[in-house]
Amino acid sequence: MLFIGWRNLFYCVSETASSHHIIGILPARWGSTRFPGKPLHPIAGKPLIQHVWERCQGAKLLSQIIVATDDQRIADAVIAFGGKPVMTSTDHPSGTDRLAEAVKAIPEATHIINIQGDEPLIDPALIDELAQALIDDPALHMVTAANQLDPADPAIADPNVVKTVLKANGHALYFSRSPLPYFRDAVPGLSVLRHKGIYGYRRDFLETFVTWPPSPLELAESLEQLRALENGSNIRVLTTSDTSPGVDTPEQAAEIERIIAAT
Repeated sequence: MLFIGWRNLFYCVSETASSHHIIGILPARWGSTRFPGKPLHPIAGKPLIQHVWERCQGAKLLSQIIVATDDQRIADAVIAFGGKPVMTSTDHPSGTDRLAEAVKAIPEATHIINIQGDEPLIDPALIDELAQALIDDPALHMVTAANQLDPADPAIADPNVVKTVLKANGHALYFSRSPLPYFRDAVPGLSVLRHKGIYGYRRDFLETFVTWPPSPLELAESLEQLRALENGSNIRVLTTSDTSPGVDTPEQAAEIERIIAAT
């Protein structure tokens, strides 16, 4: 009888785990204002988007990985390296809106991890950490990540590096391209956090998010996550040791190539 009970317990646990279908989606558009054609920019002999795709393959909790794109050239490149593209509209105001269109074709998806197509060194363990946070807390709508910066780091003044500050409960208070916070006075122990370009969503929240029009702060900062904050949603921020840089400019792509060549 005890043996049967353990078998039933195992079955229940397995059923719960299998009830989550977590999709990794890489939004990749051609018309970046700062770096047109960025997803296909060659780095160490491969297009940028392929490096991101290959890193995602190391995540254990993703049921499927797709690239959501608006350009046939990107789709063809994804097919060439064995990936799966999904074509989307060219009119989306953000990558999150592009994801929402792509996920319509995947009715079984329960959660979505938005992995930016310009993060070629993203840690697969971080992807799993976001996915696990969504599994562990059914009430969690949205989750992202940030890593600490040295207050003397010149990246704090770089508008290509997004910063965030948190509430006491670990949820985001604000995100900005400006230095954040501004240190009028030294505050011991106060961290500067660099936001990483990765998000996790519960499907129903993602579907709600895209019904809201782009918000004023979102438009001012060109940061889609501000739409969620302006509409009263909470975003949990996981502090990570993953300091892998993204690619916003050709100069940063060259730096990534040097890092890859050295490994």
